[in-house]
Amino acid sequence: MNKLRILDCTLRDGGLTNNFFFDDSFVRDLYRTNVEAGVAYMEMGYRASRDVFKESDFGKWKFCDEEVIREIVGDNPTQMKLSVMADVGRTNFERDILPKKDSVLDMIRIATYSHTIDEAIDAVEHCHNLGYETTVNIMAISNDAQQTIASVLEKLAASSVDVVYLVDSFGAFYPHQVAALSRQYAEAVLPEGKQVGIHAHNNQQLAFANTIEGMRNGVSLLDVTINGLGRGAGNCSAELLAGYLMGQGVPCKQEPLIRFIEKHMLALKEEGVVWGYDIPYLLTGQGNHHPSKAIEFIKDCRTQYTDLLRELAVQ
Repeated sequence: MNKLRILDCTLRDGGLTNNFFFDDSFVRDLYRTNVEAGVAYMEMGYRASRDVFKESDFGKWKFCDEEVIREIVGDNPTQMKLSVMADVGRTNFERDILPKKDSVLDMIRIATYSHTIDEAIDAVEHCHNLGYETTVNIMAISNDAQQTIASVLEKLAASSVDVVYLVDSFGAFYPHQVAALSRQYAEAVLPEGKQVGIHAHNNQQLAFANTIEGMRNGVSLLDVTINGLGRGAGNCSAELLAGYLMGQGVPCKQEPLIRFIEKHMLALKEEGVVWGYDIPYLLTGQGNHHPSKAIEFIKDCRTQYTDLLRELAVQ
C-alpha cells in the first residue's frame, strides 16, 4: 500500500467533454485540490501538435504550452509532480517537448496502440534522454490478442519507460480480466524495475472495482478524475478511490475532492457538460466498441436503446 500513488487526469480526460475550455480558476483550484488531497501526479492536459489540431477549436489545455502551465503552478513548489499526455502521431516530440531543465513538467505520458508501439518506444527514449519520467499507455488492448499483448510488453520491458499502463479504453473489462492482465503486465515489467499503472473507464460502472482489482495484482499508479469527469461514461472517481485508500492507510484526503465537486463539478453540469454512466455507454462497453456511437446517440437526445443494442449487435 505504501507504493500506491494517485494520478489525476481530470483536465486531460475531462477536457474531452468540453474541448478543454476550462477557465483558469477551475484549473488553479484543481491544482490546489490535488496538492491538498495528496495526489502524486497531476496531468495538465495534452501536448498536442498544432499541425494536427486547429488551435481555435480547443482550449489551451489541449496544447499545454509551458508558459500556460506556469501561469497556474509557477515553479510548482510542491511535492506533486506534473505530467502531460502525448499521442503517437498527434504530437511532434522533437519540436514540442522541451528539455526537462527548461520545463516544470516531470513526466510525459505517451499514448499508443499496439501497432504503433515501436514509434512509442522511440518517443520514450527521446523523452527519457531529455530528462523526463515516462509512461506508455497502450490503448484498446481489449481488441488485442494475447500474443500481441505479450509481444508489446516484452518490447516495453526492454525500453527505458518507467510505467506501463493497462488501459480499458472501451470500459469493456470485468474485474477477473483486469486481475489477469495486471498480473501479466506486472510479471513482464516489474522484474525490469518498472511499474504498472491502470486507467479505467466506467461504461459498466466497474472503473472503481477494476482499479482496486489492479491494485491487488501489481498495479501501483492509479488514474482518477474528480467526480469521474471524462469522455463518455468517464473514469474512476477520485473521491471514491481516496475514500477507499484512506481506509487502507494510504496518506490521502477525500474532503478537498468533495469541496471541489461542490464548487466546480455541479457548475459544469449546470452548464450542460455531460458525462457519466448511461445505457448507451453500457451497450458499447459490453460490446467492446468505441464509445463514439454512444456519445453521438446521447448528443442527439435519443432514447431508443433497443435500436442501438441491435445496431451494435450486428457490428
